[in-house]
Amino acid sequence: MYIDGHLDLAFNAVVHKRDLTRKVMAVRADEDRSHQELLVTLPELRRANVGIVFGTLFAIPRSALQYEGEKPPKWKAKLSYATPDEAHALAVDQLERYEQWEDEGRIRILRTQSDLQVHVTAWESGERTVGLVVLMEGADPIRTPDELAWWADRGLRMIGPAWRSTRYAGGTGAPGPLTPNGKALVQAMIEHNIPLDVSHLSNESFWDAMDLAPRYVLASHSNARAISPGDRQMSDDMIRAVGASGGVVGIVLGDAFLHPDHATMQVTLRDVHRHAKHIARLIGWDQVAIGSDFDGGFGVQETPKELTRGADFSKLGKLVPEAARSGFLGGNWLRFLRRVLP
Repeated sequence: MYIDGHLDLAFNAVVHKRDLTRKVMAVRADEDRSHQELLVTLPELRRANVGIVFGTLFAIPRSALQYEGEKPPKWKAKLSYATPDEAHALAVDQLERYEQWEDEGRIRILRTQSDLQVHVTAWESGERTVGLVVLMEGADPIRTPDELAWWADRGLRMIGPAWRSTRYAGGTGAPGPLTPNGKALVQAMIEHNIPLDVSHLSNESFWDAMDLAPRYVLASHSNARAISPGDRQMSDDMIRAVGASGGVVGIVLGDAFLHPDHATMQVTLRDVHRHAKHIARLIGWDQVAIGSDFDGGFGVQETPKELTRGADFSKLGKLVPEAARSGFLGGNWLRFLRRVLP
């Protein structure tokens, strides 16, 4: 069973209005060319042998549209937020889509160790329902740190405080420390045993968060800054800090995060190998995995040339030593989940 540590499934379903209950090729056939070709739907995950995903709740801060320096597409302008209440409503809509899919028997939301064990046993016996762990990318939908308990009761199990900047933290392209609310949120996460996803955190916010000694840490979808410079990637010291916490780093598979010259050259799986090997050299192969971020703002046209659909996931196993293969493709994330789920 493979595991993908980062997929914006509900965002694609709610915001892009993609019917992810259909096969990949059927969805592609119905879309116009303004969309990049998608890689992932629920049937495609089953075909790819991806049995567990970390499915995000993701909303775009309206300030980020200005940061990008472009006239935003209508869907971005319409489905971004300017207030905590707006962010909350967008994330709840996405959570309700996951709950709807669960009610329909299309996914199994993994809230506890018991859920995880039932799911693994069922998958191994041939019952191929996709398991999903709910991860929030950008914490603005949590209106105050005191609201975290409500989200935990609804099944939220991991939080990344930033995407760009949020009320809690500096993020990609938006330097800055944890805010007082950010420190309170990380403290609340420690109290509720909710893992901290450090992907997208600015340097200052990352180290502020680590100083608070979070119990569980992961980087759901991050690569090595030493290979692909920029604050979207992690420095070697940041990678080592995640490793020292017992966390796992998921390799993100977008061209822009794999090679600095992605706009003028063909990115390949060799570039994925370089990042995986570099991170493994720092923290070991047992703490490196996949957090593809497939269809999270990029599709087939902006992924390594060998990846044309989700079913190509298995090709990633050839990038690592044979002894590390099962861990890289899923076992390392599975071991992490067995530590962190209540």
